[in-house]
Amino acid sequence: MSDTPTDSISTLPRDETEENLSAYLETLSSEHLEMYDPDWNDEEVINWDGNFRSDGALMLVCCERDVEVGEFRKAVEEHLNSQKIKT
Repeated sequence: MSDTPTDSISTLPRDETEENLSAYLETLSSEHLEMYDPDWNDEEVINWDGNFRSDGALMLVCCERDVEVGEFRKAVEEHLNSQKIKT
């Protein structure tokens, strides 16, 4: 996958789920976010976050769709970059 702007979640029109995901990421402390490792496998990301349901989707309220770990991972990495937090 290329790193073109069309691949960025932040450049696409945002739906309710993306808004809620962004708001959720804003609630995470800098200390917690600094522990994130992009080399983790999906299970490690799920354990680090601690807010995934047993079916593998992120537990968010008032969402139009499920957020799976791949989308969550991308959103976390974009959030870290936008906040100038290490990745």
